[in-house]
Amino acid sequence: MKKRFLFSLLAISTSAAAQNTGNNTIQHQEANAGIEHIEVKKHWQPYRGNVPLIDTPQAIDRISVDKLENEGITRFSDALDFSASIVRQNNSGGMFDSFAIRGFSGDESNPTGYLINGFNVRGYSGNRSTVNIETIEVMKGPGSALYGQGEPGGTINVITKKPLFDAQGYLQATVGNYNKKALEFDYTNGLNDASAYRITGAYEDSDTHRDHVFFKNLTLNPSFIWNISDQTSLSYEMEILDQEKPLDRGVYILDNDFDAANPSDFYGDIRDRAHEVKAFGHQLILNHTLSQDWHLLTGFAYRDSSMKGQSSDTELSDGRQLLLTDPNRLSRQRRERDYQARDLSLRFELSGNTELAGFVNNILVGLDYYNYHLDTDYRLWRTAWGSGDTTYSIDPNNPDYTIFRPAVLPATLTDEKQQGLGFYAQDLIELTEKTKLLLGFRVDRFEQDIFNRISEVSQSQDKTQFTPRAGFVYQITDSVNLYTSYAEGFRPNPGLDSDRNAFAPEETSSFEIGAKWQNLAGRFSGSVAIFDAEKTNMLTAVPNSNFSATLGEVASQGIEFQLTTSLTTSTSIDLGYAYVDAKTAKEATNLEWGVPIAKGSRLINIAKHSGYISVNHFTQVLAKDAFFAVTVRHVGDRVGETTDANYILPSYTLVNLAASVDLSQQLSLKFDVNNLFNEEYIENSYHKLWNLPGSPVNYSVSVKYQF
Repeated sequence: MKKRFLFSLLAISTSAAAQNTGNNTIQHQEANAGIEHIEVKKHWQPYRGNVPLIDTPQAIDRISVDKLENEGITRFSDALDFSASIVRQNNSGGMFDSFAIRGFSGDESNPTGYLINGFNVRGYSGNRSTVNIETIEVMKGPGSALYGQGEPGGTINVITKKPLFDAQGYLQATVGNYNKKALEFDYTNGLNDASAYRITGAYEDSDTHRDHVFFKNLTLNPSFIWNISDQTSLSYEMEILDQEKPLDRGVYILDNDFDAANPSDFYGDIRDRAHEVKAFGHQLILNHTLSQDWHLLTGFAYRDSSMKGQSSDTELSDGRQLLLTDPNRLSRQRRERDYQARDLSLRFELSGNTELAGFVNNILVGLDYYNYHLDTDYRLWRTAWGSGDTTYSIDPNNPDYTIFRPAVLPATLTDEKQQGLGFYAQDLIELTEKTKLLLGFRVDRFEQDIFNRISEVSQSQDKTQFTPRAGFVYQITDSVNLYTSYAEGFRPNPGLDSDRNAFAPEETSSFEIGAKWQNLAGRFSGSVAIFDAEKTNMLTAVPNSNFSATLGEVASQGIEFQLTTSLTTSTSIDLGYAYVDAKTAKEATNLEWGVPIAKGSRLINIAKHSGYISVNHFTQVLAKDAFFAVTVRHVGDRVGETTDANYILPSYTLVNLAASVDLSQQLSLKFDVNNLFNEEYIENSYHKLWNLPGSPVNYSVSVKYQF
């Protein structure tokens, strides 16, 4: 901790601040008195240079801070519901955010990766808060030809809030059912004409709809900016996360009888207490304008994160599970985890435009490096196969938390190190006033070393990977673009299989064709895309162990549609729909499970149909500015277990309400109701004996003071 403190102090004293956050200027248009306004000017985005989003040959969803505030959204996973192609995945008992884009996710046993201001986030981030989020960009299709280590479904980039030079901020207190208590704040101000700071933070202490499961979360995000000159700025951001939450495997479902399950039942052991997730991160970025047309960006990010705790998990093995023959005895495992991750990333990037061969070329070249360490200490106790051992079994209807707890023994003790060095280049060539050709590639040198501390055996692999990208954009009008693109990618797979061998990296390819429109007729913005993607060496969790296994080759085809429109000056509609057909591409027999997986088997937790519609209305109540919103979200049925294609999670539809009223220029009152009609549903599943029920109707009231 002393080293962490000294590191932070050094970074802060070096100065600090925020990088610019978009290709085009982001301007808030708050219905209420605006907190924040960002000056309109040309600026640059990591991994994109000076290319506007409308000119990129891929579909991109943007979820703004205004949307989050109006809808009362405080958690990152809830914000992603406003991208129809994203569905929730198994999240290791609620310990982190896990999701799939266009049917593809990463390793089920690890958090889903994403970017923060262009830097990859590896390790453990718990359940991320939205308090420091300015914009979420969901960039569809494989991005590893630029970003490295991407999923073919898409890449999520979180753009954080940046320091401003005018004093402003807010303080918000929230209470709700399930004993919810939350506080968040945001304050920014200038130190002098050249430097400014900002600090955001949130704290929550709540129970949940699950018995004995609570949630405590503290997040702090200080940031600084120093405009060294008109051409140069230096920025620094810190992330502090401290989360406590019991690991919760949810409920069991027998004979597909979902009505028999009580959504609040908890089968763990209250003596295990909470798992702790901690993260301590830094970003330091230098932006320098070389000329009117060229820009240099360089920086680094470092994160130290961990997840630690004990849990009592329902036994999944048929040969060890007493429940299958005795409804009053539920067999359990005991597990203990101590996972530590350290992640260092460096980036150097040059971007600009020049005329070559009579064409305007928007050029981007960069070099990045990462060094990632993952130390896994996983310990386990479980009954012997077919023994009928009742040592740690419970009556699920009348659990006894005083029974003897057997000692756990080491199951996985590994030290893993990944290193990657990548060079990437891209050129968006303006062939004519209306046509643009995108050509890009990336070359990665990847090394992985895993030391098994149980067997004292090392596993190593290295790989050089070339990933191309190509796209074409045709501008029909000033507001409408057609595009097509093809890209390849790869992602290293962490960990060992059950034979203690390292996994080969995932390799991906994707093709799509689509259209994007912006301010069409002054009121319509959106996109439509048809896509076809494939992935090899996709990992999935092995139900009866802590290991993962490969599914071989998987494929996903589908169509997406997103539209935002203003019906009137005070009423708008935001809607999205995705059809995703994600399945195995070849027949395979997985020796670790001992079961065949047929070609065309659906992928776990992936809905073929999902979408939302949100209606937002600004008005006045008793001469006070007010806001009302209703959002309807639908998720279709999904396979709930990789090894059982007949276990299907039912579809569900949720209705959420949000409202706010300005009591004065500075004080406002907000109301939020989620799952208005109290629908019972399964949010995600890992196995028929591990299903996480979604929350029943829940509501909250917030008081917000702006200054």
